[in-house]
Amino acid sequence: MFKNISKKMNKLKLIIAREFFTKVKNKTFLLMTVLSPLLMVAMGVLIFFISKSSNEKKRTISYINQSNLFLAEDFENTKTLEFIDVSSTPLEAAKEAVKNTEQYGLLYIPNIDNVDDISKNIQFFSNKSPSVIFTERLEKKLSKRLSLLKMAALNIDTEQVEKSKIKTKMKLSNFDGDKTSKMENSIKLAIGMGAGYIILLFIMIYGTMVMRSVIEEKTSRIIEIIVSSVKPFQLLLGKVIGTAGASFLQITIWGILLSIFYLGILPLLGIDTNAQVTPEQMELMNNATKNVELQMGIGIGVEQLVKIAFPFFLFFIGGYLLYSALYAAIGAAVDNETDTQQFVMIIMMPLVLAMYIGAVVVVNDPHGSIATIFSMIPFTSPIVMLMRIPLGVPIWQIVVSLVLLYLTFLAMIWLAGKIYRVGILMHGKKASFKDLYKWLKY
Repeated sequence: MFKNISKKMNKLKLIIAREFFTKVKNKTFLLMTVLSPLLMVAMGVLIFFISKSSNEKKRTISYINQSNLFLAEDFENTKTLEFIDVSSTPLEAAKEAVKNTEQYGLLYIPNIDNVDDISKNIQFFSNKSPSVIFTERLEKKLSKRLSLLKMAALNIDTEQVEKSKIKTKMKLSNFDGDKTSKMENSIKLAIGMGAGYIILLFIMIYGTMVMRSVIEEKTSRIIEIIVSSVKPFQLLLGKVIGTAGASFLQITIWGILLSIFYLGILPLLGIDTNAQVTPEQMELMNNATKNVELQMGIGIGVEQLVKIAFPFFLFFIGGYLLYSALYAAIGAAVDNETDTQQFVMIIMMPLVLAMYIGAVVVVNDPHGSIATIFSMIPFTSPIVMLMRIPLGVPIWQIVVSLVLLYLTFLAMIWLAGKIYRVGILMHGKKASFKDLYKWLKY
């Protein structure tokens, strides 16, 4: 018995090694392992310079101020905005003059001295629709001035108003006394959402790799020789695990190269990753950092990171293995990649549903019945459960979800093996769902 098990394990190891080294030694794999980080960095640098060019672009605006509510100091020039006073020019003439220049537009403040009325009658003319950010900033600038005038008209002391503002900060804790905070919960939710997206992308990219590998071997007829010496279950399991090893190796290399580029090369290019942060954003980030330090000590903490990282790894592996088994079954059922679309769409539906549940349900009710149920269903649990874990999930739910996930993976490998056994011998016929059902009964 033990010899038989040892023999099967040796065969499995050989299949895993063959699949791993076939992927790693492939020229395309090697090229993309080196080229992908370069493309990512190049894209990031391009986005940086485009963003920098957009943020530093100086816009010139002419304005006509016919109201006594606004003063000249309300239109002081800034780093990215230059105001030109053309109040002495009639509106139509000013519109025509600005229209034929490179100026961004014309701001018109009519001759109205009532704060409520003028707020509804200010106009901005331009050749093209102004950006939303620009419009909001300009409206905020004008609204601030009018708000001060409104309070003055109501005999409201603006200084007293500012002093009277109080921001309430509730202290959050559970009934066991464990403290938390809104900032901490936001960070945890962001970590969960990010983990879900990473798993989704990983499954889409590398699950497809498993499927293509099966199709290629089926087309080359090598697979028929291999199947004669090993069982389909062993073969599929070996291919999935071998491809997973190559995938994780590639991801690790990407992480190392991107870290080198980020820490070493970008500073040499004179790129400051914080250069595009506005003073307001920097102040907000500093305040957020202080809040995190005050309410959470030093970030989320090593213990909490371990609680998140370990389940992430288990669900990551389980989700990849489960969907790779499904992708492998698709590869065995078709003769070319074109015929995979009808099956891939069905596989993607649970993943899309999981992302929707995570983004809508988990955010609003992470411990509700809907979120709990979908975090137990193996086809959605790798994403939904990961989004719930940072917010606190009972250990028994995590254990049950993991057990169901890995058992379903083994079941899918077994079912995929049955499809595999018949599908590799079928050539020239496009498999239907009815055919797959028949193959499962053989």
